[in-house]
Amino acid sequence: MNRLDSMIARLQTQRACLSAAVTLIGGAPGVVLEIGLGKGRSYDFLRETLPEREIFAFDREVHAPPDAVPDAAHMFLGEFAETLPAAARQLGQTAVLAHADFGTEEAEKDRPTAVLLADLLPPLLRANAVVLSDRDLPMAAGRSLSLPAGAAAPYFMYRISVADS
Repeated sequence: MNRLDSMIARLQTQRACLSAAVTLIGGAPGVVLEIGLGKGRSYDFLRETLPEREIFAFDREVHAPPDAVPDAAHMFLGEFAETLPAAARQLGQTAVLAHADFGTEEAEKDRPTAVLLADLLPPLLRANAVVLSDRDLPMAAGRSLSLPAGAAAPYFMYRISVADS
């Protein structure tokens, strides 16, 4: 597949998965985590789709346009190894949805980050939270979910079966 069609498929899949996750969480209480703000596209989608929810974003630095960046109280800047534990201390296990879009064009290079996120996310997640990722996360308490209709590229969805303390 050419690079343009691959990007289109990835974005269509991401939107289909985010929409499915919004349905899965329904009215369950909790905040949303956007791990890897990037250009702010999925963050913007989430805040439009879930206007009643607090959304916290994480990234090393801001690359998004100003209108796609959360306020300072909802933005964690720095390495995930530092910002996710800080968020867990601040927020506790309150996240009902976590979307991790951190991958590069080299999946093998992303593996250490996937393992790190799988270890650092549980202290933030409520029981029955939904986790989405562009990379496979070895989530011990996560049950893999089938991708929704319209998913045409690799993406990963998990339902957290229990909250870890």
